[in-house]
Amino acid sequence: MEMATIWEWVGYLASVVVAISLMMANIKKLRWWNLVGAALFVAYGLAIDAYPVALVNFFIVLIDAYYLVKLYREPEPNS
Repeated sequence: MEMATIWEWVGYLASVVVAISLMMANIKKLRWWNLVGAALFVAYGLAIDAYPVALVNFFIVLIDAYYLVKLYREPEPNS
């Protein structure tokens, strides 16, 4: 049985992080977790020469970053 490479483990970790992000009720937490997961998938995709994986996840990183900036610029609602 062949031992998994470090990049396979990065891919597994990315999958887990993205799955965790989808369980977040708080949109800021969801965006942060999803950004980390997508960034891990970018690294994974580049490492294994899976450029479509890297490209789509880079796009997701940009989307998450955009919405995080937008969320942090919004005034906090009065509690």
